[in-house]
Order: sequence, then structure tokens, then C-alpha cells
Amino acid sequence: MTSYRVQQRIDRVLIYAILIVTGFLIAFPFFYMLTSSFKTSQEVITVPPKLLPEVWQLGNYIEVINVPNVNLARQLTNTVIVTATVVVGQILTSILAGYAFARLRFPGREALFYAYLGTLMVPFAVLIVPMYKVMQTFGWIDSLLALTIPWLYTAYGTFLLRQFFMGLPRDLEEAALIDGASRWGILFRIAVPLAKPAIATLATFSFLYAWNSFLWPLIVINSPDRKVITQGIVDLQSLYAVRVDLIMAGSVLAVLPTVIVYLFAQRYFIE
Repeated sequence: MTSYRVQQRIDRVLIYAILIVTGFLIAFPFFYMLTSSFKTSQEVITVPPKLLPEVWQLGNYIEVINVPNVNLARQLTNTVIVTATVVVGQILTSILAGYAFARLRFPGREALFYAYLGTLMVPFAVLIVPMYKVMQTFGWIDSLLALTIPWLYTAYGTFLLRQFFMGLPRDLEEAALIDGASRWGILFRIAVPLAKPAIATLATFSFLYAWNSFLWPLIVINSPDRKVITQGIVDLQSLYAVRVDLIMAGSVLAVLPTVIVYLFAQRYFIE
């Protein structure tokens, strides 16, 4: 029995050791990016590289925000606007559509739901040209509307909330109907508060997708003042390739919000 416990402890130590080493290898590039953002332009390219800067250059972040021909501050603002709009829009439309598919009875409900769900199987590359033509027809090319309106709904979010609403006891709704509650009252006073874990999960995924979006903005946005942060980092790399310190600082600004959101919502993200 004693030898079995010893073997268990050894196995546990080995597992923890492997996890620590793996975690370090995964986190090291991000840590090096963070420390390099505080180095001078000469220190970043020093060989052999140094992990920590000799003098911490806090001015790199101020400089990268005000760097000419990129306007990273404006692009960060655009990204916040687009991300907030997309997240709120997807949550609202997913709640309404998910509840309708879960609780309301109407002709063709199942067929419509499966057709709606089938859009998840269509690759985005197939939709690029039709979507671009639609944006061109509406006059939304080179506008933030092109980055928000097409993404205000999500079949994944509808499916997620539909499954959650279907798991709620019908007795709650029947009791509310007897008490005179309307469908809207049942939805926003009973169903939505109970669906907070699913809504938080959807909000996390929506935020990460919207903040990190690159291909679609690259296609429909051309003006520097309307670009998002992912495009700004590419412009920064193109125009200031020799200033690796500024590129690192800009990359930290682009990555930091997603890291913060993940840390606060990691429980929902993992679920």
C-alpha cells in the first residue's frame, strides 16, 4: 500500500513537471514580447538576446500610439466599437432566436432551424465575394458598418442558447403564464437570468472572434482611420520593420484585451 502511494506521488510530480514545462514553453513567446516592448530598438536585436531590458522604456507605448501613417490609437478605438457592437448584437439576436426555436411553435420550425444551423458548414472563403458585393450595393465599403452589420447574428450562438433554453423546466414558464406574464416577460425575467452561463460563454467567443478578425477588415477597409488593430499591426510591421521595439509594443496593445477577457472568463471559455 505504501509503495502504491509513493508511486502515485511520483506520477503526480511527473505530470505537474510536464505541465509546468509545457506551460512555460507556451507562455515564453508572450513573456518575451512583453519584455521586448520595454527595450530600446538596439536591445531588441542584440545577439545573444537578453530576456529583460537594462532600462525599461515606458515611452515605447506612447511612441507607438502616435507613430505617423498608422494611427494606432484610432484603430484601437475602432476595434473597441466594432467588438462591442458585434458582441451585444450577437447576444441579443441569439437570445431571441434561441428562445423562439426552443419554445415557440410555428410551421417549419425544425426545418428552418436546421437550415440556419447548416450555415456553419459553409466556409467563409465561399462567402467573401457575395458579401463584398452586398456591402458594395449598400455603399458600406470602407465603413465600420461593413464590420458590424454582417456579424450581428451567429448560428453558433443561436444553437448554444436554444439548447440551454430547451433544458429549462417548462413548469417555470407555465407558472409565469398563469400569473399573467407575457412571453417577453418570461424571456427577460426568467429565461435570460438563468441563461447567464451560456450568455457569458457566447460573449467570450464573440469578443475573441471580433477583436482578432483580420481577413474581412483587410478586404473591406482601406482608410487608415477606419482600420482595426489587426490591420494596424500589419501596417506597423511594413512601415517600421526596423523598429522591433515598437512592433512589440503594438502587439502587446493588440493582445492584452483578449488576455484580460480570457482570464476573467476562462471558466466559461473552458466549459
